[in-house]
Amino acid sequence: MANLLFLWLNHYNKMRWLFAPDITAVHGFSTRHGGVSPKPFASLNLGGKEDSPGNIAQNRLLALSELNIDVDRVSYLDQVHGITVCRAQPGKQTGDALVTNEKQLALAVGAADCYPVLFHDEKNGVIGAAHCGWKGSLGRIVKHTINDMQKLGAETSRIRVAIGQGICREHYEVSEEIIAQFREAGFPPSCWDGRQLDLLAANHFAAREAGIPEENIWSMKRCTTEADFFSYRRDGGQTGRMWAVIMLK
Repeated sequence: MANLLFLWLNHYNKMRWLFAPDITAVHGFSTRHGGVSPKPFASLNLGGKEDSPGNIAQNRLLALSELNIDVDRVSYLDQVHGITVCRAQPGKQTGDALVTNEKQLALAVGAADCYPVLFHDEKNGVIGAAHCGWKGSLGRIVKHTINDMQKLGAETSRIRVAIGQGICREHYEVSEEIIAQFREAGFPPSCWDGRQLDLLAANHFAAREAGIPEENIWSMKRCTTEADFFSYRRDGGQTGRMWAVIMLK
């Protein structure tokens, strides 16, 4: 039933947003479709520094209005590929994850190969969002986000985790040194194959390690090298940015 709901929602709103079946808060993972930016940022570019600021602002307005989110009530990040978790407030902060228990305040994280991860404890009214590149994944930013949600009253048994689109193992070759760092940090061998790093598996492992039940973790299992998405690696660094957003009603 959950998968049927996911397919129906994504068909209904396929232009701009994809949705997770396990998150009941207002949320979405953006695609690259339905915006105003020209190539190479075509078309729903929600970030970065190379596209026109006016295009990005208009894209954000278009995308967020579709979710009934006020653009002035969005907390987003200057992402630095670290493990800093911020208590959300409207506007820009520096870090790679956000948490809040405030209603009508949307959390947004950007990505273009890194994995966006959304968190929701419906019972206790706490949400989170994390940007998970290889450095953040290595530092277990998912676990840090869950810990900060607990400080706001969340319970691990109640937290639902949704892992969005990101670069898949088959398209993500890294150095032997990076693989060694994951090995030394205690990640299992299932998180890599030779020099192919599996960030999806690494963040799933971090969520389980933090106490999230297996049945509470959902993964989109789509790669950003697909045509529906922006990909920094595929596009040689000149590409747009997607957002993952979540908001308590």
